[in-house]
Parts: sequence; structure tokens; C-alpha cells
Amino acid sequence: MAVIAVAGGPGAPGATTAALALLLAWPLEPGRRVLLVEADPDGGAVLAGALEGRVDAVYGLRNLAVADRRGLLAATIWEQLIDLSPEGTAERLLLPGLTDPTQAPGLAYTWEPLVDLLHGLEPQGYDVIVDLGRSGATGVSAVLARRADVVAVTVRTTLRGLSSARPRLSALAEDLATAGTGVDALGLLLVAEGPYSGPEVSREFGLPVLGLLPHATRTARVLSDGGDITDRRFIRSELMRTARSAADEVQLLVRRRRQRLAPTAAPVPAQLTAAARTEPQPQPQPPTAVHVQPPVPTPQAAAPTAYRPVEGEQPSYSPPQPVGPVITTGPVAPLAGLAPQPAAPAPFPGHVQQPQQSQPQSPYGPQGGYVAYDQQGGFGPYDQQGGAPYDQQGAYVRPEPEDDGRYPLQQPAVTPDQTHPNGPQPYNPGEVLRAR
Repeated sequence: MAVIAVAGGPGAPGATTAALALLLAWPLEPGRRVLLVEADPDGGAVLAGALEGRVDAVYGLRNLAVADRRGLLAATIWEQLIDLSPEGTAERLLLPGLTDPTQAPGLAYTWEPLVDLLHGLEPQGYDVIVDLGRSGATGVSAVLARRADVVAVTVRTTLRGLSSARPRLSALAEDLATAGTGVDALGLLLVAEGPYSGPEVSREFGLPVLGLLPHATRTARVLSDGGDITDRRFIRSELMRTARSAADEVQLLVRRRRQRLAPTAAPVPAQLTAAARTEPQPQPQPPTAVHVQPPVPTPQAAAPTAYRPVEGEQPSYSPPQPVGPVITTGPVAPLAGLAPQPAAPAPFPGHVQQPQQSQPQSPYGPQGGYVAYDQQGGFGPYDQQGGAPYDQQGAYVRPEPEDDGRYPLQQPAVTPDQTHPNGPQPYNPGEVLRAR
């Protein structure tokens, strides 16, 4: 149906969370699909957030830069998609974003062909949601916003959120008016966190409010940090209900803009009208439609078919090759590209008794005398005439003198009958004086 761009701004207003909510709540007719493209130059967040790192970071937008240089952009994009539909029917797909902001300069010449490719998916039954993040609507990737049918800017209804969004909205509106499809493509996705209501914000900025999402941190954490999207409480939550209403408003805005931008039929000259009254009227023929409706793929098709341009239409890019396999994360089909799950850690062996290790022989004898190592590594007393003591590694060990009786301990000079100026002497004759 269309290409919808979701932009954010300073303060993390929740552009990726809102884009994921739109992806899961997007109304789909039989045979149609919706694709979310993480085009934030600062890097994607779904692989490590909503998918909790269950998919290896080998798929995504970074592979399209090399493919575009080789002329294989239309064929490579199908190999990078991940199925996020809860039923595993490949109806809600994801193109993961960059894993490193330093990869963004390599896509400088890929944004324009990518936009042409995304618009070319509409005849195949695809709606596209582009997550621009906080900086994707400016710089070399601004073409994603300029060529989009609707640009929805996520804004928190706090004073800080509205103040930081004002210059961004002014610059984006000016850019869409001069280089894009018009200012009427711009709308607001409000996160009701502050005291300001939707009509007040719309009147202040002069922009329509496409949706008013609740500030539900517990439900939004499922989309930002991971959780069970098949849970009935999540599906029936206020966040998902308002996301469905926002998706309806976005589709309504797309239809209004296309009716306004559609070329009108040329007026019939007056002389031809007068001549037609005198001539016999032919049988009425069915009117020629201005826009030929593309064929709707059959619901049984598990993968999109190769793109075939409408008769008389010149495609703006090379037609894609047949669709490759799509990685699925739903409960029906197994998840491909999973990183190996780490093994469960072993129980902490705190209660296990460690085996007793043999203790080396003490270098002291039974009477406390020192016994040193000889040069051959054996134990023996210190030899004053022989060599120096060595340990088992050959290092010198300083001996300690043993008490062999040749050097008796000095007795205290104070006798028991001596008197002390402060009273009797507190030391016994045989006690060694100690430093205090």
C-alpha cells in the first residue's frame, strides 16, 4: 500500500518501539504482508532488544551496501528478512539494522536505490514501515523521509519532549516542502507521558495527530527488551489497541494524499461534445483506470513472487530475483540462524571435599631445630663445614640457628629480692623479657 517512515528525536521518544507496535498491529488483507526496515544510522535495536539476541547478527541492512555495488540489491534483500509474525506465516517481516554506527557511511549511495526497491514492493502486496530513529530523517539518509508516503514523528507529551521536537519538526517540514512530497505527509505519534493532550499538541505544531500511544512501560518493554508477543494480555493491551487505531489513521492519510496527488482527466473540448450529440452513440465501454491495480498474490503463496512491472510502466530499478528463504521466528517454523545456547552452568561445588594433597616434609625437626635441604634435594642438618643449604629447586635457603645448648638464654638481671620503685618486680626469673 505505502511506505511509512517513523522518526524520533532527542531523548529516546520511542520510535523503534512505535514502529514495532505498528508492525504487529498493521491490518492485513489476505495475501498482503508488511515489512519493517531498521534504517537508523545509529544502529538497530531489535536483534538485541525484542529478539533478545536469539538471532545471530549476520542478517541485516549492512549486507545491502555490498550487494548494491554488485548489482544484487533486489536479490539480496530477500535473504536478510526475519519473520516476526506470531503464527510464523511470514506476514510480518523485519530487515534488521546496522550493528555498528561506523557502517552507515557505506550506505551513502544505497539509500536511493533502496527507496526505489521498497516502493517497488507495493505491487507484490507489501506495506513498508521504515524506522528512521533519531537521525535517519537528516543527512544522506533523508531521502527515506522525502520519498515516504507518510512521515510519523514520535513525540512524548512532556515539556522536555515537546521542546526538543519543535526544531526537528520545523526542519523536517521545510525539507519535505522543498525536496519531498509535501508537508501534508507529516504527522505525529504521541506518547501520552506528560500533561499535554493531543489537540493541544496538534494546535501548537499545526500537524495532525496520527495516534496517541499510552505510556505503558511494562507493555512497551516487551517490544524494547523482549518478551512473549503471543501472550493474550500483550495482544489485548492498551498499547496494541492504540497502535491499531494509529495504523488505521496512517492508512487513511495515505489514501487522502494519493487522491490529492493523483492526476485528473483532461477536460473534453466543447466541439467534440457537440459532435458527439449528433453521431450515434456507441456501446458504453468500461472506463480506463488511471492507476492499474496490481494483481493480489494468492494466500497460498508462502514467498513473494518476482516483481513484474505493470504494462506500460518503466521500473525505476532492476527487477528482483525469485524470493529466497525467509528466516522465521514464529512457533510454526524453526528459527534459523540462532546463536548456540550456552550450556547450563555446573552446580557450585562448595560442599564437595577437596582431595587431600601430600604435604611436603617440614624443614623443622621434632625439637624445633632447623633442618635444611642439601644439594641433592634431601633433608639434613645444616653443615657448617659443607655446602650451603638448598631447596628442591636449587635455590638458597637461609638457615636459622638451632638451639643446641651452646648459647643459653640470658637470664634477667633483676633478682626476685630486688625492689622496684613502683612496687615488686612483675617478671619471673626464668621469663624472657619481651618488647612492649
